[in-house]
Amino acid sequence: MKQLIFTGSAVALVTPMKSDGTVDFEELNKLAEFHVESGTDAIVVCGTTGESATLDDEEHIECIRQVVKTVCGRVPVIAGTGSNNTTHAIMMSKKAAESGADALLLVTPYYNKTSQDGLVKSFNAIVDAAGIPAIIYNVPSRTGVNILPQTAKELAKNPLICGIKEASGNISQVAEIAAMCGDELPIYSGNDDQVVPMLSLGAKGAISVVANVAPSQMHQLCQLWFDGKTQDSCALQLQLLELSNAMFCDVNPIPVKAAMNMLGWKVGECRLPLVCTNDNNLNKIEAALKNANLI
Repeated sequence: MKQLIFTGSAVALVTPMKSDGTVDFEELNKLAEFHVESGTDAIVVCGTTGESATLDDEEHIECIRQVVKTVCGRVPVIAGTGSNNTTHAIMMSKKAAESGADALLLVTPYYNKTSQDGLVKSFNAIVDAAGIPAIIYNVPSRTGVNILPQTAKELAKNPLICGIKEASGNISQVAEIAAMCGDELPIYSGNDDQVVPMLSLGAKGAISVVANVAPSQMHQLCQLWFDGKTQDSCALQLQLLELSNAMFCDVNPIPVKAAMNMLGWKVGECRLPLVCTNDNNLNKIEAALKNANLI
């Protein structure tokens, strides 16, 4: 059995921005502390939701350092360091390890993409160089490349590849990965509306956008399942469906940042090319927060 980096709900943490567009590290540390206190089981920093695509390298590593320092070992800190440039991913992954990250989150190469053989060689090169556990991240809607179940099985042979974040939306594929890999490749849900279906196939938890605004609820959803209260877990999944849908009414992380600002956090706007959403979506987000008793 592979080492479990975490079980339960990991938040895909947003990166707060000041009005001038610079990273607000003070607010970032407040968010990290909030999640530890709210029962979040792990924190993913500088992932997609953390706007990693528009952070420069210095900002990226400083975000990791700040969260590691604030969390101080209370929950695992997972650093997003994937890239479509393997050499750059190796460099960033080494720096994340040096900064105290407990694990890495490695997205599949985007834009230039690669073959399945290329995925195996690239991921293995990154984790072997960094020397810390990693979760590979399958999100073909963003990257244009899908990690096939047979490829996942091959990657599971690396002792440092300790999970896959599955955001393909393809439950049949998740089932195939679970059947092929078993405990050698723990699965984490990358879709907030599919956490319970994935838990039913043996997933160990979720890496969640919704957890930014409802951390205790996402933790509870997973914990209820692990405690054998599957009907209660399913009921909570359905209760959170409107909120989950609202968080994806526009390109992530536009809606979740809007939601957090409504809740009183000072996370600011997204960096270009992402822009604020329209009034119709803002109304949906506000309504979902109210119906979830968050405001």
